[in-house]
Amino acid sequence: MSLAELPLTEGTLARAGELALHRTAPLDTGTAVLELVAQHAETDPDRPAVVDGGLTIGYRDLLARVGEIRAALSAQGVGAGDTVAAAGPRSAETPAVFLALESLGASYLPVDPAWPAERVRDVLERSRAALLLDYAPGDDGAPNVVRAAQAERIASLRLPRPGGACHLPPRIARDRSAEIRYTIFTSGTTGRPKGATVEHRGMLNHLWAKIDDLSIGADDAVAFTAPLVFDISIWQMLCPLVAGGRIVVVDDTALRFPRRLVNTLETTGVTVVELVPTMVGWVVDEALRRGGSTARELRRLVSTGEELHPAAAARALDALPHVGLVNAYGPTECSDDVTHHTVTRADTTRPRLPVGAPVANTALYLLVDEGAAGWRAAEPGETGELFVGGTCVGPGYLNDPRTTAKAFFADPFDPASATGRLYRTGDLARFDDGLVHYLGRGDRQVKVAGVRMELDEIEAVLSRHPAIEKCAVTVAGSGARGELVAHYVPRAAVTRPELQEALRATLPAAMVPRRWRRWDALPLTPNGKVDHRSLEAAADQEETR
Repeated sequence: MSLAELPLTEGTLARAGELALHRTAPLDTGTAVLELVAQHAETDPDRPAVVDGGLTIGYRDLLARVGEIRAALSAQGVGAGDTVAAAGPRSAETPAVFLALESLGASYLPVDPAWPAERVRDVLERSRAALLLDYAPGDDGAPNVVRAAQAERIASLRLPRPGGACHLPPRIARDRSAEIRYTIFTSGTTGRPKGATVEHRGMLNHLWAKIDDLSIGADDAVAFTAPLVFDISIWQMLCPLVAGGRIVVVDDTALRFPRRLVNTLETTGVTVVELVPTMVGWVVDEALRRGGSTARELRRLVSTGEELHPAAAARALDALPHVGLVNAYGPTECSDDVTHHTVTRADTTRPRLPVGAPVANTALYLLVDEGAAGWRAAEPGETGELFVGGTCVGPGYLNDPRTTAKAFFADPFDPASATGRLYRTGDLARFDDGLVHYLGRGDRQVKVAGVRMELDEIEAVLSRHPAIEKCAVTVAGSGARGELVAHYVPRAAVTRPELQEALRATLPAAMVPRRWRRWDALPLTPNGKVDHRSLEAAADQEETR
């Protein structure tokens, strides 16, 4: 589809380009990941590729399993351009399924068997999937997803068990750059999920950027921790294979208990792990409990998905001095993270941490909406909305041109852009010394008692209090009756007046919450992020009692 032009005020084209942050690097974004796996299989066939509990799979055996799955998919008529829904747990089978689809030129669409039936049906209907591939364990597989597929008249295929005839996948040399490689359905503001699609070139660009910025090599073990419907799962299972390292599958049980998570990282020799800030806190707490002898092989701890607050980062640097702490930021629509930043001790004295500089072949622009006049460039030090251009920008939302048109535009700034696309993130930011400072979601700007404010700003200030472990701020009520509610998990004994006084020292009086709710633990989404909707519902229920 053709993309709309972004309306710009006079002089913005030159000024925004002048102030943009960008980075270029010569990266191979056309070669298949499977080709790289085949190369590793040739040079060192028994090198461990995937570790899943007591199972270790070498590169040649992984390649053979990809061939088995490819043959089964091909027999069902799956080919280039098809979208295939895949339902199963995070396991050694997941990368094999992905690579089999890549070899056919098909697109991977993860579906969570734990989703409600209505959401599964909605995703299958809107994706127009050609096939449902069921690789959930057990005799019944994922019955709720299969029933949803049948209701949508989508054929389903039960994944054959490993160990059949060895079918090494054929090596087909072609440029896959513009092929749709995968789709992740994310929550939409309308309550319906939207399927962000990512091209092969965007995915490969991100994989190489992760490898370069985190120095991932053949000796590394990368933890595979993310829910499969969370975009970071893609790089976690593919980067090790590109670099010749190994994937370490971390099961859901370990991810529910901090001690088990840290034990898994230690016993498997994980060197790189990416977690949401809540789980970063778990690792830090366990390290402090053990007196600093935690995860000795770990060298990179990446935080993503939500804002990492300075106080939490400072604790991580204290507890894990041998580990580089990386703050990452990026939207699913742009092939995952578009910035990386290695956190320094000096960063933790800032009100908010920078999320870093752009990754390779990415351009970042900061614009201010002037209404009917169009967008203008944000001047140095000024807050604006972040736009992303370059190789990473995906083509939009699957089978949803109306939603795509609201967020994706023709790139007016870079005639040489690999994609020619510009993505409007909806996130507020500031550029300073070549770094992006994330300032929260634009849609988290609220008006309470006639005062417009950013909820993220209140959370950032509250998180700096030494007695606060975790916090979030929501609004209860609406209109003249709307009021701020602070939700918090204490690290130490603290009174409500003490917290309010700490906020008054920094924030205007209207931004100091009147209502406070203490939690033992904040509710989380399946991706491990703070569940603001649950917090809002809890506050509203409390108000009506």
